[in-house]
Amino acid sequence: MSKIGNGVPDEIPELMALPIVSRPLFPGFYKAVVLHDERHIEAVKELVKRGHPYVGVFLNREASPTTEAIMHDDEIYHNGVLAQITSIFPQSDIKDAYHKEGLTIVLYPHRRIQVEKVVVAKDDVNEPVVGTDSGEVTSFDVIQEDATEEAPMAFLRNKVTMVHVVNRPDDPVDKSEPTIRAVVSEIVSLLKEISAMNPLFRDQITAFTLSLASGNVFDEPVRLSDFAAAVSAGDSVELQELIDTQDIGERLKKGLVLLKKELMNAKLQAKINKDVESKLQKRQREYYLMEQMRGIRRELGLESDGKDKQVEKFKERAEKLSMPTAAQRVFDEELNKLMNLEPSASEFNVTRNYLDWITQIPWGLKSTENYSIKHATEVLENDHYGLKDVKDRILEFIAVGKLRGNVDGKILCFVGPPGVGKTSIGKSIARALNRQFQRFSVGGLTDVAEIKGHRRTYVGALPGRIIQSLKKCQTENPLILIDEVDKIGRGHQGDPASALLELLDPEQNHSFLDHYMDIPVDLSKVLFVCTANMTDTIPRPLLDRMEVIQVSGYIAEEKKAIASKYLAPQAREQSGLKDVDIDLTPEAIDILIKSYCAESGVRNLKQQIEKVYRKAAFEIVKDLKEDPSAAELNLLTEEGKANADSPEKSSSEVLRVPYKVPSTVHVNVNAENLHNYVGPPIYVFDKLYDTEPPVGVVTGLAWTALGGDVMMIESVLEAPLSPSATASFKRTGMLGDVLKESTVIAYTFAKMYIASHFPENRFFDHARIHLHCPEGAVPKDGPSAGVTISTSLLSLALNRAIDPTIAMTGEITVTGRIRRIGGLREKCVAAKRDGAKTIFFPKANMADWEALPENVREGLEGIPCVYYEDVFSRCFADITREEGNKVWLPTLRQAKEEDKNAPGPPGSGLGDLFPPLGGGVNEIHA
Repeated sequence: MSKIGNGVPDEIPELMALPIVSRPLFPGFYKAVVLHDERHIEAVKELVKRGHPYVGVFLNREASPTTEAIMHDDEIYHNGVLAQITSIFPQSDIKDAYHKEGLTIVLYPHRRIQVEKVVVAKDDVNEPVVGTDSGEVTSFDVIQEDATEEAPMAFLRNKVTMVHVVNRPDDPVDKSEPTIRAVVSEIVSLLKEISAMNPLFRDQITAFTLSLASGNVFDEPVRLSDFAAAVSAGDSVELQELIDTQDIGERLKKGLVLLKKELMNAKLQAKINKDVESKLQKRQREYYLMEQMRGIRRELGLESDGKDKQVEKFKERAEKLSMPTAAQRVFDEELNKLMNLEPSASEFNVTRNYLDWITQIPWGLKSTENYSIKHATEVLENDHYGLKDVKDRILEFIAVGKLRGNVDGKILCFVGPPGVGKTSIGKSIARALNRQFQRFSVGGLTDVAEIKGHRRTYVGALPGRIIQSLKKCQTENPLILIDEVDKIGRGHQGDPASALLELLDPEQNHSFLDHYMDIPVDLSKVLFVCTANMTDTIPRPLLDRMEVIQVSGYIAEEKKAIASKYLAPQAREQSGLKDVDIDLTPEAIDILIKSYCAESGVRNLKQQIEKVYRKAAFEIVKDLKEDPSAAELNLLTEEGKANADSPEKSSSEVLRVPYKVPSTVHVNVNAENLHNYVGPPIYVFDKLYDTEPPVGVVTGLAWTALGGDVMMIESVLEAPLSPSATASFKRTGMLGDVLKESTVIAYTFAKMYIASHFPENRFFDHARIHLHCPEGAVPKDGPSAGVTISTSLLSLALNRAIDPTIAMTGEITVTGRIRRIGGLREKCVAAKRDGAKTIFFPKANMADWEALPENVREGLEGIPCVYYEDVFSRCFADITREEGNKVWLPTLRQAKEEDKNAPGPPGSGLGDLFPPLGGGVNEIHA
């Protein structure tokens, strides 16, 4: 650092130009400036070294110039100050954007100056300069000749930008003039107000007062005007105007305006500080008083610390539980951690929540189980009608548990169509065993965390559904029903079906590890019951861990009994008609089942019966037409009557009892007026054919996710049989690829069978057959319709109608062998519901037939088949070989005679009227 003396020459015509940004300098007030330009740094050091430390400081017109060098004279304001370099501080830690070291210089402005000419160094020239006719550059010169030694600044020429300047003395001022004194007085007053609000101003005012030579501010208005500008936070343009102004009166007024703005900012800042401090003081005061109150209550023994209270609560909970060793060790560690944490710590709440969950799990708490077969039988009979095989399996399950003393390690899965009572069976098992019941659905579940919980590091983490179920049941051996396991999803968060493998495996779930709890939890005492509509979509490893119990659909007789014994009484009570004389006749129930609720389950039947009773309740209330004040307002107590009479009491405070319907009211819902309650029938016809079906129509059976269904197969001749016609085969009905192949196989087999058993029957040589499966908007697929299609084609070939009470199912090969199919249970229920009396099925499905409930097999004759001959011998028992050979002979002879007698050239008979169809996508030519 170098110190320079204070002697200032009166005239310095040539100076190094130093541009600054943001705000100009004012005479008499120090300013530190940082330089980055290497030429400016070298020039400043040289000036200090030569003992001539003076520069011209001017405000740059640009707020953010790209360089410190002056390239044009219009880049700077021409009015500036003569400043003396009092100190320099080389600092390596001050660097610009190009990592060049900076130099800090302290400047002391002495007086105002004005630029007459700007002289740019060679290196800074970036455009040509045009001179006057005399060769003299008037305002912007580029000096390239060698520096003369006479001028003290001559050595800087062609190195940095130089300026030729003249002094700008202030205009004379009359200190005693009233206007000047009034403005000075106002400025002094403003400075006092600002200093009272801002301590920084107070220090600057004190320093300014001490620097006054006369000690009286009224004697130095010039310095006061510069001081007002130097301490204010005005923008660069306003401050430059004070540099440009020579009239002292005007300069004082402009300084007064700047100080006024500064006072307004100071008041606003003070108001904001006051508001913030008042809020902080209020909170601190409340906190202080609360702490005092807690301390006083703690000393009196009225209240313990919140954390201590929670610790005691967790200890009391843990004493009532029988935690295993691993869980007890984790509990002790977490409890010690909680005792050492401050309540304000972020981990405090995480640890507290974890301790809350670990003490909510029912370690060692069990409900007393009931293994009474009699009690279980009563519960199942009261809750469900039919389902004998399902009830027997449940009773066997309970009997084994009675002999073993527990029913641990069992996972049951009820599979059946919707509405057959799978979920309610799970509730009945829980009630029979005296276990707590908890249900949750996994249909559409895509996040593994729903099963195994979230990690504790996540915000809002929770255990999985299983741990939550244990908390709700508060027993270690509840019955947990997992609904819709066949509809479980899979997303980017993992595969929940795989997470269920550990849960539903008796060999693993004794130490189930939830991500949140992170300690083994014994689930071996939990009885898991799952439900599904089908097993096809359940992953095979998961299906292997469950014992599947099929729950078939209901036939019409079962539905009728369920409606009479269970659904109608429940709907009657829920509709408020328990004590009302209302009769839903058996005939009306029959029509409901056949024309409105043809599906396998009884859920829709329940909704329709509820609809009947709701409509009846509405009709009863509407027909009574009672006075609301007398009849509808049945008050329970005298207090209720008083509340009803008071206009100040709301209607919700009036206590009411159910309205009593007079005994004279009678409602009869029968087959004639049922449509007034449930609307027109949904299924207009019970069967596709009300009378005897025509030739070529056979009743087939299909399986769907909603249960079994009847699928009719129709075959017709597109045109009368003629010797001149070419055979063709067309099929429609939105058939899938497998079913299309089955039609081809059946067509080939039928041709082969006719050719071998009735060689003179030339039906397939000339028949143009169209095979159709009704309900064309419903997709159909599968191989099990092969037998039905073959029978339909043979019915057409032998011109024999099939008994409508016969239904059949089975896959057929081209050699006539009948192979195993699936869904026989559902298909038999659908066949019986449709009125079938005989059903043909593959002999390979004999075990499925024998496993059918007695109420399903009752009245249904099952005929197992190995070859198609077993079907043919029953369906076409009355046809002889001779009849089969000659059945179409008269028709062909007549067509031949008509073809001969028809006018036109040869070959223009029926064969020309019905040419072969083109090769369509659903067409096969023989």
